[in-house]
Amino acid sequence: MNTHVRLGAGGTMSVEYVRRARQLGWPGLRRLWREIEQGTAAGWPPGRALEHLVLRAFELSGAEVVWPYVVRVGNEVVEQIDGAVHVHGLSCIVECKDTAAPLSIGAIAKLRNQLLSRPGGAIGLLFSRGGFTLQATVLGRFVAPQAILLWDGNDIAYHLEHEDLSRGLVMRHRHSVEHGMMKYDISREARR
Repeated sequence: MNTHVRLGAGGTMSVEYVRRARQLGWPGLRRLWREIEQGTAAGWPPGRALEHLVLRAFELSGAEVVWPYVVRVGNEVVEQIDGAVHVHGLSCIVECKDTAAPLSIGAIAKLRNQLLSRPGGAIGLLFSRGGFTLQATVLGRFVAPQAILLWDGNDIAYHLEHEDLSRGLVMRHRHSVEHGMMKYDISREARR
């Protein structure tokens, strides 16, 4: 296992959480996902387990991962980033929301604003355990030219079971390019 922990510029988030996440293989990630769904992810501050689960799953799928970090201007923290992934020529900022309720457009707008200060090819990945409201998925289509791909709890569970978030990212990105949609139910396509 690669023991190097890459935190982004200004990264000061706890290396202990990264160490814990890196001890997990696919079975451990599936177990942690069940705990997150049940609200019993012991030893993790609110939201941190989901962030680290997503990043570790990408790492196991062959992505280069930048673990949670802060962006500073001078001594001031201007952004807290849940992570970044680089895979198959795609560079993505990761945002995770561990809530049971569906997310509204606000979370998409926040990620869009973060993407505005990045190169045009950067993609936003928004993971929400509770999914997204219909309004968020409809209005979210209008954040272009920023690309934001939405992943709900079913998507997370599906990719953990199939052990490949990187492949899922490529499929979602292609679907978004071809159809202009932020949300793509890969599991429904697989059932056809």
